[in-house]
Amino acid sequence: MRIGFIGLGIMGKPMARNLLKAGHELVVYDVLKANVDLLAAGGALAGASSRDVAERCDLIITMVPDGPQVIEVVLGENGVLEGARPGATVIDMSSIDPQVSQRVCAACREKGVHMIDAPVSGGEPKAIDGTLSIMVGGDGKVFERFKDVLLQMGASAVWCGEIGAGNTTKLANQIIVALNIAALSEALLLATRAGVDPERVFHAIKGGLAGSTVMNAKAPMLLDRNFKPGFKIDLHIKDLNNALSAGHAVGAPLPLTAQVMEMMQTLHHDGCGQDDHSALAKYYEKICGAKIVD
Repeated sequence: MRIGFIGLGIMGKPMARNLLKAGHELVVYDVLKANVDLLAAGGALAGASSRDVAERCDLIITMVPDGPQVIEVVLGENGVLEGARPGATVIDMSSIDPQVSQRVCAACREKGVHMIDAPVSGGEPKAIDGTLSIMVGGDGKVFERFKDVLLQMGASAVWCGEIGAGNTTKLANQIIVALNIAALSEALLLATRAGVDPERVFHAIKGGLAGSTVMNAKAPMLLDRNFKPGFKIDLHIKDLNNALSAGHAVGAPLPLTAQVMEMMQTLHHDGCGQDDHSALAKYYEKICGAKIVD
């Protein structure tokens, strides 16, 4: 199948590569030409713009940072809808405000173009090995038609409801991940201040009720003080902003989300926005004046 892929950042690049490995012909575009050249060197066809990609493909996948970029890429000048033929399908895999997904889908529908939202969870490591969790909103028949394509980038793809439901599910995921990292940081700082080895605490509790995928992934990074980003604090701030916006829109109180957002904002202003979100531990170290691990 010929697939258009727009957005070749930390996540999009390995996702596109996995589609190439699966045997698809890809037409790719990114605002950074170096990213396009990198994929072209691996066998993809270079697109000149989002419009050009859409003119050459009936399935277009977008993977860009946030809602404004989705609007620009799909609805803007030289965007997807200027080139897409009636009957084409857009799969937006960006993590954005569900209200933006609904707006973009309505514009697509007016042009006779299908759209589903399909954000992902798992960060760069799972994007690389093709084991992302994919959450989908939109027409269930469109999802079923392209489910196999999604599963060439992920280990699971679950239909969650109408358009925007995928991003609502992703925001729920991001709330849980952020609060888990905050709780982990808080707990390990307690251990350190009480004179207990935080690594021993981690190994003692990871098999019990407190254990989680988040803990297993982030505790070793935190204990090694390895904050190389799999998922950046600045990106998590973006997601929590969208969660708070969505919560306000539907009347869902999110007080814990708001608190962790302020912690992350503090780290952003301290110059840690490009660190992995496990660096949330630095917030606790800042207010305590001591490190969890020296």
